[in-house]
Amino acid sequence: MTDEPVDPSEIGERDAPPIEAKPYKVIFEANKCIGAGRCAEVSDNWSMDISTGIAQPESYFLAEEELGSNLEAASVCPAKKDRGVIHVVDRRTDEELAPDPEGDGTLSVDW
Repeated sequence: MTDEPVDPSEIGERDAPPIEAKPYKVIFEANKCIGAGRCAEVSDNWSMDISTGIAQPESYFLAEEELGSNLEAASVCPAKKDRGVIHVVDRRTDEELAPDPEGDGTLSVDW
C-alpha cells in the first residue's frame, strides 16, 4: 500500500477495453456531484440514480461515436462552480477534452 496520490489517468486502465476500440475515458468525481442531472439530459450514457441523488455513467470507456454526447455532458455539468466533475480524456494522449477549464488539456480532477 502506498501513500502516493492516485493518478486519475490510470484509473480503470487495468480492466479497460483496448484503446483502439474505446479510445476515450470518463473520469467522474462522484463525491462532488451535486445531482443537477444536466448530464443525463444531454447524454444517453448518463442517468440519475434516484436512491443516491447523483448521476452515473453506463460506461466509463467510450468509442468515437459516443464521444460527442459525453463531451456535452462534461461541458454542461455545473458542479465545482461550473468547472464540472465529469472529465472526458483521450486515452492515447491523457489529454482532457472536456471540460478543460484551463484550456491546456491537463486533467482538472480535484482529489
